Amino acid sequence: MVTKTTMAIAALVMGLALQGCESRGGSALLGGVGGAAAGAGGYEYHLNRQKERVETDRKSGKITQNEYDIRMDQIRRDSLIQ
Repeated sequence: MVTKTTMAIAALVMGLALQGCESRGGSALLGGVGGAAAGAGGYEYHLNRQKERVETDRKSGKITQNEYDIRMDQIRRDSLIQ
């Protein structure tokens, strides 16, 4: 799911890409921003997979509703995008 925050970050990165290629410093900054965005995206992807696993465990009866609520709350608190 693409949120407004994700779209704003993508637009910012694209703007930096257009300006950042003009100098060494800009290129270095762009590389750092791009690496950070990729890292954050990977982290959110991992959390999404964790959420899916918890939902599957709840539906199959492996965990109780209380355990489900606790684990989902932990995932929400760990998320960068809320």
